[in-house]
This record gives sequence, structure tokens and C-alpha cells, in this order.
Amino acid sequence: MKSIDDINFKNKKAIIRVDFNVPLNENFEVTDKSRIEGAKPSIIKVLEDGGAAILMSHLGRPSGAEDKFSLKHIVNAVSEELGVKVKFVSNCIGEEVKSAAEKLQYGEILLLENLRFHPEEKQGDEDFAKQLAELADVYVNDAFGTAHRAHASTTVAAKFAKDKAMGYLLKKEIDSLNKVMNSKEKPVTAIIGGAKVSSKITVIENMLDAIDHLIIGGGMAFTFIKAQGGKIGESLVEEDKQDVALQILKAAEEKNVRVHLPVDSKTTKEFKNDSETKIQSIDNIEDGWMGLDAGPKSQMAFAEIIEMSKIILWNGPLGVFEMSNFAEGTIAAGNAIARATENGAFSLVGGGDSVAAVKQYGFEDKVSYVSTGGGAMLEMLEGRTLPGVAALEE
Repeated sequence: MKSIDDINFKNKKAIIRVDFNVPLNENFEVTDKSRIEGAKPSIIKVLEDGGAAILMSHLGRPSGAEDKFSLKHIVNAVSEELGVKVKFVSNCIGEEVKSAAEKLQYGEILLLENLRFHPEEKQGDEDFAKQLAELADVYVNDAFGTAHRAHASTTVAAKFAKDKAMGYLLKKEIDSLNKVMNSKEKPVTAIIGGAKVSSKITVIENMLDAIDHLIIGGGMAFTFIKAQGGKIGESLVEEDKQDVALQILKAAEEKNVRVHLPVDSKTTKEFKNDSETKIQSIDNIEDGWMGLDAGPKSQMAFAEIIEMSKIILWNGPLGVFEMSNFAEGTIAAGNAIARATENGAFSLVGGGDSVAAVKQYGFEDKVSYVSTGGGAMLEMLEGRTLPGVAALEE
């Protein structure tokens, strides 16, 4: 599979699938430019080689052509970030687009309108994909966040391209995940949190061969505690997943993976930030109380494991971090990961909530890598082949 470094773009036009699905405020201003920043190195490489870049992306989940999802709103933000005035065309296929692509001079950038204004994008329509690919000499996929979708721009367009490669961001994502899953360095620790066991079953099962320690936190921990006979009060539980929890514990034991569950919990009677709280043993929570965060003993025990690890994967918060009074467990994990990273460990953070927590509490520059694609990352951790990656190998 070719990397963008394997191609000299001099006198060539590259069509690059980027992920510019960025958050906008009510004035259509970009509130977080990290996805644009992530795509920048690949775009600049094309320009510095002496080529031109045609950028294609989706934004939101439009039903047809909706103005609020138009990529015209982000043109200024992209121009500012790249340091090059970006041209825009109000469609992504058709004569107007072909003309704009043909007129594009080397050193210039053209941004196409939202791909999802056309239903053919999500349908993986071949004719639509072919029209996209024919706009340029080289197809580059640099959108890891959509690499698990077999859409026209992410997968099908690659087969109509004269040449194709993965961009820097996509390569970095794949390399980071491979580093976790195929590490020769030990110990490897996975911290899996969030609300539900059901959304992480396959990830945990697939990871057991690659890890030494599994820290389970967040709401999903209560399903494991109750499955082992613990009293969890009114805490979140998936009643129908208790057998699965026990199977995971058994499989981990058979593979010599040490599982670490919380031992105490910060509990409350109401699901709100300023409600009364008390620390309770996680397997003996009083009726009427619910656990919303990892307690102090759990935080210390988890930190000890994290800080002795050489490879760390973090997916999912350890409490309801959106409420400041129940963010301590998540912050403590972030601090421990930051210390381990400073001491030479490789740390990868991924998944919407854990990425949000990392940004909110200032850990972004204190971990080795923050993944840009939650769904794609989980599918890779589950052992699935991503269509967008496979398309570059054919």
C-alpha cells in the first residue's frame, strides 16, 4: 500500500478525501479546527511537490442539499489553517466541478461541496465515485474517521484512480493502532470505559491476545460487579450482559490478562452535578444510591497499573466527566497516562468521549496520539478490515 511519500506530485492534481466534519456554532464558525490541522501535512506535501489539491469531505448528516451543512461555511477556516486561499465550488460532480478542477493551477487548492448532498455518496455509487476520481491524477485517502464506511469517496473512488495512496493522517492512525495491537514492548494496558459493555464486547475480546492488563471503568463496570454478586444500588447496569461479563473475565484469566475493576465509587442519589455524594465500596452500594465516578482507592490502583505500562490504549471515560464533581476518575487516569508517556510509554487515546475528556482537561499534548476516528478505531480494534484502507491495497 502506497503512502503519500511514495508519490511526487509535481504537475499532478490530487483529489484528497479529508474529514472536515467539524463543529460549527450558530454563526457557522468552526469551533474546533483539529480535523483541519490533521489533514494539513498531506495537503501541504502535494503543494510543495508542485501539485494541486482538490479536497472532498462530508459535513453533518444532511437530507439533500441543506445550506447549514454547506462546506462554504468552512472555506475561511481552511484557508487560514493552510495559509493558502482555498477556492470553492458549489457541487462535487458535474460540469461546473470538472471545469473548476481543470482550471486549477499547481499550488492551488479547491474544496468541493458536501459529498453527502448526493445520496450516491453513502450508497457507494460507482458512477458518482468515478466522476470524483476523474477530477485528478492521484487519489489520496486521509480521512481515517470515515475509513470504516464503504462510501463512494472513501472506498469506491480508489478503484477508478490512476494512482492512489494513503495520507499522513491515515498512516499515523494505522501505525498507532498496530503499535498497540502488535507490541513487542510489555506490559500493554487497555483502559476501557464508557456506559455500556455491549458496545465494547468485541473490542475487549479481540484485544485479550494483545494486552497484559485490562482496566474496566465507567458505567460498564457495574455490569461486571453485579455479575459477580455485588450490590450496586441504582447504578447503571445491562442486566442481559452479565453472562457476557463473566465470559470476558474467564477468557481474560485463561489468557493471563489481569482485569482491574474499580473497588470504590463516588455515589449520589440524583443524576446531577451538585447532588450529595459519598464514597462507597463498589460491591456494596446502598439502595437509592448510584455510582457516577471511580472512587479514590480505584484511582490510585489504576494509576499504579498505568504508570508501569509501556503501551497504553484509552477508550472511554471512567465516570460522568461532563459533570465536574464526577470527573475525578477520568482526570486521574489522564494524569497517570501523561506521567507514563513522559517516562517513555506510548499512549493512544480514541473514542468520542475519551477524546472529548482529553481535550477538556488539557491532556491532548501529554499523550502520544489522539485518534481522530472513533468508529473506525473501534472496528480496527475489533479486528475488522476497514473498507477505506482495503481499497488502497487493491
